[in-house]
Amino acid sequence: MQNALFVGVSSQVALQRELDVIANNMANVATNGFKGRGIRFQEYLMPVASADSFQRSDRRVSYVIDQGTVLDLSQGPVEQTGNPLHVALRGPAFMAVQTAQGERYTRNGALEVNAQGTLVTSDGHAVQGDGGPIQINAQETGLTIGTDGTVSTNFGVRGKLKLVTFANPQRLTSEGGNLYASPDPAQPAGLQGRLESGALERSNVRPVIEMTRLMDVNRSYAMISSVISRLDDMRGTAIRRLADVA
Repeated sequence: MQNALFVGVSSQVALQRELDVIANNMANVATNGFKGRGIRFQEYLMPVASADSFQRSDRRVSYVIDQGTVLDLSQGPVEQTGNPLHVALRGPAFMAVQTAQGERYTRNGALEVNAQGTLVTSDGHAVQGDGGPIQINAQETGLTIGTDGTVSTNFGVRGKLKLVTFANPQRLTSEGGNLYASPDPAQPAGLQGRLESGALERSNVRPVIEMTRLMDVNRSYAMISSVISRLDDMRGTAIRRLADVA
């Protein structure tokens, strides 16, 4: 009976973790370039007891363990905006930006020029070019961004967006919304780094799917809670009966 309680609790802990992932996905439905996450579980079989201590009918107990989250790298829907400072990334590439914590990576293509003339994302992070941040003077007009990331104005080419890929993008860690850090070195995207100007990639989270997952998790959690409650009642009854016999 005690093992059954432990198994139930391990399942509830896993479901709570999945609920957190779903909630984060739902919170970023409107975040440009956001990539949803799923969660991966694994069965853990507790080793059987040794034969000299327990009878051979002893069974292995199966627990649920959280192996971590999985990043959904599928392309999000692309929406035309007509804004020349908006770019939608196509394919697996990410755009490098500079933050207070160092270089980070995003697919947020909503760009703008700040008061200092620096090309930044809508979150205020300086977009990295091949030689550092890209500067635009107040006198420049006709800013365009090519499909390869080349930034041009009436003064000529001002830089090129630093587009990168990763050997194992599943190792990217989220740092809020659409910003990622990588423990591995980034690689130049090359031909894999293509942009669509005047458009934005929206979040690839599908609200209907997430709501379905949410209902499944709530249903499973309630069912396990009911089982745990019944087991607890059974244990209490058994203890009382033993006390009566004694």
